[in-house]
Amino acid sequence: MALREVSVSRTIPAPAAAIFAVLADPSKHPLIDGSGSVRDLRPGSAARLGPGSKFSMDMRIVVPYRVTNTVVEFEEGRLIAWRHFGGHRWRWRLEPAGDATTATETFDWSTAISPRFIERRGYPERNRASMVATLERLERLVCDKPE
Repeated sequence: MALREVSVSRTIPAPAAAIFAVLADPSKHPLIDGSGSVRDLRPGSAARLGPGSKFSMDMRIVVPYRVTNTVVEFEEGRLIAWRHFGGHRWRWRLEPAGDATTATETFDWSTAISPRFIERRGYPERNRASMVATLERLERLVCDKPE
């Protein structure tokens, strides 16, 4: 079976705690999203993510919709991943890199309900391009750099 994940990494000149604070705050996700599809955090969502937390986002890909995510992997300051009804996961791993941190975002569809649908629609490669933009936006936000 082929590996069903794509990852993009970027070394960001900031401590892991500062980066993780953004990732664990779903209200910040629209600010870093490089795809343009993440719009806003829905009322009633967890304000700070932890193991098993649920959060819902207003989304838009052609038409508006909402999605509820559940945190399924969590290690404070180092790892966070969530999935929604489709089963695929968005994972963030942070590794020390001297005075900086290497942030890796992974789109993992190995646990998806319909992995072949995801592949046929071209989501892995489209998501890779969006993840590059997300990491750039994450660095700008964490390092307080203007666009």
